[in-house]
Amino acid sequence: MERYDVIQGAEAFYHKGNEVGILVSHGFMGTPQSMEHIGQGLAAKGYTVYGIRLTGHGTHYRDIEQATYENWKADFLEGYRFLKERCEHVFILGQSMGGTLTFHTASQGLDLSGVIAINPAMNSIPSMEAYRNAHTLRYVKEDKPDIKDPNVHEITYDKVPVRSMRELLSLMDEAEERLSYVTCPALVLTSTVDHVVPPSNSAYILEHIRSKTAHQVMLPNSYHVASMDYDKDQIIQHTARFVKATVAKKKAVGVK
Repeated sequence: MERYDVIQGAEAFYHKGNEVGILVSHGFMGTPQSMEHIGQGLAAKGYTVYGIRLTGHGTHYRDIEQATYENWKADFLEGYRFLKERCEHVFILGQSMGGTLTFHTASQGLDLSGVIAINPAMNSIPSMEAYRNAHTLRYVKEDKPDIKDPNVHEITYDKVPVRSMRELLSLMDEAEERLSYVTCPALVLTSTVDHVVPPSNSAYILEHIRSKTAHQVMLPNSYHVASMDYDKDQIIQHTARFVKATVAKKKAVGVK
C-alpha cells in the first residue's frame, strides 16, 4: 500500500544472534532509526534482534495517512512469527506506540517470554485528544521530537495526518481494554519527564496487567524518545538484565 520509497536511514534492521530473539519497534511517526542504538546494543550481547518498520512510517506522511492500526497490529504479529521461526525465546520491546502494540500483542495468548516498553502510550496523550473527533483539519504540523539531548536528530515527518492520530487513539482504546489478558513478564521504562506521553500511562499499565513479574524503571535524564536520549545505554542494560533473568527462570522450571 506504500507509494513512496523508504527514507535513507529509516530501514528495518536484523541482527542474527543466539536463541533469544527480541522484536524491537519504534513509535508513532518514528522509524527503526530511533531504535537502532538499542538494537545494536542488544545484538552486541548476543541476542537476535529484529527492528521492524511499521506500515506508513519512514516513507512519506501520505503513506501513514492511508495506514490503519490493523496494519500496525499485523506488522507486530508478522515480526513475532519471523523471530519465533528462528528463536526459542521471543521478547518484544516497543517505544511509545510501539509500547502500545507490545502490550496489545502480549494480550493475544502468544508464546512470548516477556515484554519491554519504553514510555508506552495507553490511556492518555493529551495533545491528541482534541483531534479524536476532528474532521476539519487534514494535517497538523509536527513538533520537534521530544529529546533532551540537543545533538540528536530523529527521522520523522513534518506533518501529522489527523486521520493517523485517530488510528493511534483507537489502538490505545483497544489495547487498554485488553491489558488484563497480559500475563507474561513485563518491564516498563519510564522517563521522569515526558512532554508527549505522561508517565501516568506506565503506572496505569502496571496496575492493570496480570503479570506475576512486572517492574518499572525510571529514566531520569531523557524525554519521550528515550531510546535516542541520554539514558539509551541504561535502557540496553536494564533490558538485557531483564531478558537474561527471565530466560534463566524459564529454563530453571523447564519451560521454553
